[in-house]
Amino acid sequence: MGRFLVIGLGKFGTTVATKLFDNGADVVVIDNDEKLIEEVKGRVSSAILMDSTDERQLKQIGVDEMDGIILAIGKNIEVSVLTSVILTRLGAVNIHAKVDSKLHARILKLIGVKNIVFPEEQIGSQLAMSMLSGKVQHYYSLSTGHSIVEIEVPRSYVGRTLQELALPSEMGVHIVAIKYEHLDVSEDGENRMEKRTNDMPGANDIIKEGDVLVLLGPKARINDIIRDTSEQSESTGGKA
Repeated sequence: MGRFLVIGLGKFGTTVATKLFDNGADVVVIDNDEKLIEEVKGRVSSAILMDSTDERQLKQIGVDEMDGIILAIGKNIEVSVLTSVILTRLGAVNIHAKVDSKLHARILKLIGVKNIVFPEEQIGSQLAMSMLSGKVQHYYSLSTGHSIVEIEVPRSYVGRTLQELALPSEMGVHIVAIKYEHLDVSEDGENRMEKRTNDMPGANDIIKEGDVLVLLGPKARINDIIRDTSEQSESTGGKA
């Protein structure tokens, strides 16, 4: 599942670290607050009390061998910037940095950090998109100008194959996964609905009513799909 380093154990950093660990990843966290380190022990692979601007210690951790680094220091811009400089100097790649301002983001991009995260802005975007269409479950804006959205299948997609939809060629949007409910039988012989995910959908897979699509594509195109689902719901009195 990969090896990750999380720097900074505020609410954001702790949430990312524990979620990664819960899903099977090898997670190392560092912070200079002993209390926060003690609180997260047992919930991650390794918790280290240290200063993120200590280049020698960062090198010992092996930041250049991490599959991803989450720089969760938002409010202290000076420490965030200095840590970013050291990480890039040590050869770290795939750095995702939490920022609290446009200025902070601009400075980190100049250093070479490509993946910028605005937690508050992200929450605001998701809320806005959810209100535009009640079918949006999750919405993520990426710093590359793309978006990832989890959305209940639009009515016009039902019964069609991915090849027939042709979203990649027509809109530049990819269906990266399909979430669906599967009727299963328990050991006691009772019917139960089980949530499953098809994370390698093929061209001949058929979209069914109730499916949830995970879409990746240019933000403008994703927003077009969201607007279409909203208009479809309105035209049927709120029913898909």
